[in-house]
Amino acid sequence: MKTKIISCFLVGLVAAFMVRDASAQFSVRDSSVSFVMLGGTFAYQIPGGDMAKRFGNNFNVGGTFQWKTKKNWIFGIDGEFLFSERVKETNILDKISTSQGYIIGEDGFYADILLYERGLMFSAKAGKIFPVIGPNPNSGLVVTLGAGLLQHKIRIEDKRNSAPQLSDEYKKGYDRLTNGLSVTEFLGYVNFSNRRMVNFMGGFEFTQAFTKNRRDFNFDTMEKDTKSRLDLLFGFRFAWLIPIYKRVPRQYYYN
Repeated sequence: MKTKIISCFLVGLVAAFMVRDASAQFSVRDSSVSFVMLGGTFAYQIPGGDMAKRFGNNFNVGGTFQWKTKKNWIFGIDGEFLFSERVKETNILDKISTSQGYIIGEDGFYADILLYERGLMFSAKAGKIFPVIGPNPNSGLVVTLGAGLLQHKIRIEDKRNSAPQLSDEYKKGYDRLTNGLSVTEFLGYVNFSNRRMVNFMGGFEFTQAFTKNRRDFNFDTMEKDTKSRLDLLFGFRFAWLIPIYKRVPRQYYYN
C-alpha cells in the first residue's frame, strides 16, 4: 500500500513540474495550442432499444487519451467499464430453479445467486472545439463522433460456490454475452483553465450498438440466439482532463 501511495505521489509531482515548466513557455490564455491529454471519465446511462429489455440504468467509468490540434480538432481513444445491479432478464435460471425460484446447492441448502450487468466499451473518436464561450481559445462547445465496440453480459455470481450447475463453463450458457459495433455522438463543453488547474469536459452522449449474442447455445431456451439487436445508451458524461503541454525549446540569439 505504501509503495502505491509513493508511486502515485511521484507521478503527480512529475506532472506538476511538467505543467509548471510549460506555463513559462506560452500562454493558453492567449492562443490555441496543440497538446495531448489524459483523463478519467464517469457517466450515468439509461438503456434503450433491446438493451432496455435486459438491463436498467447503469454506471460507466473509464479513461481517455486525446490529442488536440492548434485548430481545435480532437482525436482520441476511450475505454470504459459498464456496471449495474439492475438486471431485468431474471428468468434465465428458471429451468434449474425450484418452483419458488431457488437453486439448490450441492450442500442441500439454497445457493445465494446474484445477477449483475457487466460490460465494456472501446472507441476511437474525432471532433472539434468551437471556442464561442470559455476562458480562452482552447475552450468551448465540443462535438465528437466515435466508433468502436460495445460488449455486455449478465454476470452470475454464486456467493458460496455451492451450485455445480453454475460452474464457470455452465455460466456461459446463461450469461447472454453480447457484443458488436457501436457509434457514439457527444455534445458538450470543454474547459482548459488559464491556470492549468481546472480542466474538464461534460455533456450528453448517445450510443447505438449493432450487436448479437456470441454464445453457441443458451441452456434455458435450448437454442442458439441468432437475432440482431439494437442496443442504445443515453447519458451524461463527465471527464477530468490532464493536459500535457509540449515544452517549447529555448531560443538563443547571437549578435
